[in-house]
Amino acid sequence: MRDLVLRCANIAFIKRAPAFWNEFKLFRKKTELLADNRFEISASNIYPCMNDRTVATDFDRHYILHPAWAARIIKETNPEFHIDISSSLSFCTMLSAFIPVKFYDYRPAHLNLSNLDSQHGDLHNLPFADNSVSSLSCMHVIEHIGLGRYGEPIDPQGDLKAINELKRVLKKDGTLLFVTPVGKPKIMFNAHRIYSFSQIQSYFKELELVGFSLVPDDPKVAGLITNATQEMSDKQEYGCGCFWFKKK
Repeated sequence: MRDLVLRCANIAFIKRAPAFWNEFKLFRKKTELLADNRFEISASNIYPCMNDRTVATDFDRHYILHPAWAARIIKETNPEFHIDISSSLSFCTMLSAFIPVKFYDYRPAHLNLSNLDSQHGDLHNLPFADNSVSSLSCMHVIEHIGLGRYGEPIDPQGDLKAINELKRVLKKDGTLLFVTPVGKPKIMFNAHRIYSFSQIQSYFKELELVGFSLVPDDPKVAGLITNATQEMSDKQEYGCGCFWFKKK
């Protein structure tokens, strides 16, 4: 795969090389005419970026939209502090600008920001008492547990053990924001699992599903579908299922 990426990058460079060098020469000429000596301009410092001239800005829809979904819910619930288990670093760092956040990851991130406490955490043994956490998130994480991708032990039921830990520590009336790939159940070893909607419902049957949102496969359908249905979820190959649970 890496070789394929490099070949594609080289092909893009070859196709655009004549135009690239013309633009470089034009930029240098205009700089000289303006007598702008602020920067060193040398062919030895070129850094060709050949794939960015797109009509629209591309982005990973799963990882941009699910934190946006979660942040809006946390704004609504307005907890005193929030605990996040291994979700994206951009989520916990941005959220910590507004409320205190405790972030736990199997591979701890060395972050030094106000309102943010980053520590090691194992989803098979969370460092919290039973029924003690009122605002909790674990997003795009569970699908990896037990596949060995991040150095954790191989365990086919590692995801179920982690889910039981999330349920154990969640306080009565507490909120859990849970995100995972949805569609036809399968394991894409060793990247991730894909779950059906009914699987997730059964794993969290003790909790109330307050809301379900979906990032569908097809961006033409929608970006983020709020109040999505099981039928929508079941039609996906690799949808992003966003579950808002509450402990009864």
